[in-house]
Amino acid sequence: MNDIITYFSTIPSSHRSLILVGGITFFWLIENAFPLFNFTYKKWYHAGINIFMTFTTIAVNFCLAFILLKAADWTIATNFGILQWLPEMPLWLYALIGLLLLDLIGAYLVHLVEHKTKFLWRFHLVHHTDTWIDTTTANRHHPGESVIRFTFTALGVLIIGSPMWMVFLYQTLSVVATQFNHANISLPKKIDTIMSYFIVSPDMHKVHHHHVLPYTDSNYGNIFSIWDRLFGTFMTLPKEEIIYGIDTHPNPEEHNALKNLLKIPFQKQPLKKKN
Repeated sequence: MNDIITYFSTIPSSHRSLILVGGITFFWLIENAFPLFNFTYKKWYHAGINIFMTFTTIAVNFCLAFILLKAADWTIATNFGILQWLPEMPLWLYALIGLLLLDLIGAYLVHLVEHKTKFLWRFHLVHHTDTWIDTTTANRHHPGESVIRFTFTALGVLIIGSPMWMVFLYQTLSVVATQFNHANISLPKKIDTIMSYFIVSPDMHKVHHHHVLPYTDSNYGNIFSIWDRLFGTFMTLPKEEIIYGIDTHPNPEEHNALKNLLKIPFQKQPLKKKN
């Protein structure tokens, strides 16, 4: 555990980039060999749109990274935050509690709020317009949403009192987890079901990308599945019945044109329909 802390305390940016690129490459190869759905689409063109948005996410996080660093350093210096107030415990338990709480605020909560708040939904909607969910969809976030998610992560760091090594560890696990649960791969049902009791499995997250309510407003988790189960937002749907996209934006031109995707948050939006 000490080696992990040492590594993530000083993890180079090049290593973080390698993890991002390596994850996409790894799951890209697997989904090509063992696809869940046989999409008839221009995979490289689709990837180009999503990877562009991945780079905007990286840019936003890079420009604002100093805020996370200052927040983490401040919580340690002032002994502020949930982790700082807990009794002494084994390092692995301390790390697990911290990761669970960061996932609660930095992934589950912000995702829930984006779905329930009309203004924030405008930005998150871009992620849901994708009708070909694969590993590149993981970081298909409008730049405005990247700022929103960063804000919640920074808030989480302050509330939880996370040291910077834990933030880097969480972000690394989060990147790999979202690439995994968006990947167009098919796991044996029993394995996927067992996995979904602990982490967000591919089948579990695919339900969230079903095009109609109430499924769109379910399964908000990213790394850990406990929050959806605990707060009653966990839902299942046979993967054979899943239709990707969002029913309010069925026009293919809306989710295959980068220029329009960037404009979507500023366009008049129809209300989400109930199935």
